Amino acid sequence: MLETYKKKPVYEFFKRFADIIASGLGLIVLSWFLIIIAIIIKLNSKGPVFFKDKRIGKGGKDITVYKFRTMYIDAESRLNDYLTPEQLEQWNKERKIDNDPRITKVGKFLRKTSIDELPQLINIFIGNMSIWGNRPITRKELDEWYTEEQKQLLYKIKPGLTGYWQAYGRSDVTFQSGERQKLDLIYLYKRSTWLDIKIFFRTIYVVLFGKGAK
Repeated sequence: MLETYKKKPVYEFFKRFADIIASGLGLIVLSWFLIIIAIIIKLNSKGPVFFKDKRIGKGGKDITVYKFRTMYIDAESRLNDYLTPEQLEQWNKERKIDNDPRITKVGKFLRKTSIDELPQLINIFIGNMSIWGNRPITRKELDEWYTEEQKQLLYKIKPGLTGYWQAYGRSDVTFQSGERQKLDLIYLYKRSTWLDIKIFFRTIYVVLFGKGAK
């Protein structure tokens, strides 16, 4: 599998150029909106505006990914208090929960609309993420669900704000089925300017109509 991976230096150069321009403009144009969302989060529940999480970046390095906080501040440390035994079992198995009680009222809206992802424009601007790529995953997810060969492939590109899984799978596709990993590798092999354009508009459609909401 590794020998079929192809480097695309020209494509990567223009992709990085597009990342800088788009994320820079996005942060400027949306600054007023981001400030309003930050105020709403602060008024809705105690805690910081941003949630910072460690994910896997290019080369297998840890990166800090920024999101708007959508959970109560003690959600991670009090799993047993918030979750029923059934929900706890689902969390341990799938790292997600149906009707998660740890999510704030504002957080539910932010997740459904993917507005919670907008702070990742900072990651894109500084260069440890791209607009397009595989969804940033945790070290635990990587070690549990990906083979060593798949890991080496994922290390070759930056994670993205959107990508093949986000546009064509989302919560309809899981690690357990193996489809999530397959979509990650599809983007790796097929990445191109034309595919990025299709993913961009497909993502807008998915977000607007809520298909496969996370």
